[in-house]
Amino acid sequence: MTEAKSIAGDGTRPLALVTGVGRTVGIGAGVARALAASGWDVAFTHWTPYDRRMAWGEEPGAADAIAGELAARGARSAAVEADLADPEAPARVFEEVERRLGKGVTALVMCHCESVDSGLLDTTVESFDRHFAVNARATWLLIREYGRRFTGAHGTGRVVALTSDHTVGNLPYGASKGALDRITLAAAHELAHLGVTANVVNPGPLDTGWMSEELRETVRERTPLGRLGTPRDAARLVDFLCSPHGQWVNGQLLTSNGGLT
Repeated sequence: MTEAKSIAGDGTRPLALVTGVGRTVGIGAGVARALAASGWDVAFTHWTPYDRRMAWGEEPGAADAIAGELAARGARSAAVEADLADPEAPARVFEEVERRLGKGVTALVMCHCESVDSGLLDTTVESFDRHFAVNARATWLLIREYGRRFTGAHGTGRVVALTSDHTVGNLPYGASKGALDRITLAAAHELAHLGVTANVVNPGPLDTGWMSEELRETVRERTPLGRLGTPRDAARLVDFLCSPHGQWVNGQLLTSNGGLT
């Protein structure tokens, strides 16, 4: 019996909802694969227009490819395209996931983000507001929807959010991620009556195709283990937190970056 089947308590596969799974090389996809391999069914969100306007660009067919990988690991899945800047989107996502997969969400893992480089002097009000809408407000609304709908056994529920401590030259991203931290950690107390744990993971800079070679080398030099972090590194910690073994870890902001200084 896998860890996830143990957490379900009845031998069935519990359901995880992972947000921000738009690219096969991203953190969200890595988390989805790890959870599927551990016995979870996995619903995931993506938002193609975001990838399209970023430097890495759109990855056609990514959602179907990821769904295929999850199926190969024994998981049922559902991909939902959603702009999480829309305050109505979180409720619609949960509705669609429950309708398509026929059960409630046991683990909510938030890997989505808005991330556009800009600093104190050149950030626009529109960009600032969108960062907070996606990174902070959507996090609150997703957790709120999760808490309102959760009916799992006491001690099985999980909320995990991916964060960052980057601020210089990335002001709206860093500031909104700081808000995400506080919102998620509040859930460890406010959802305690449901037996839900809530934690934040800071994975450090991971190589998902956005780094220049100069930045890759800098990160390698500053990391005691002498290599770049990968989505799989972040996924292993998330997988642990969602397992029965992670049940006593609660209300924590965990750094998992190979010792990067």
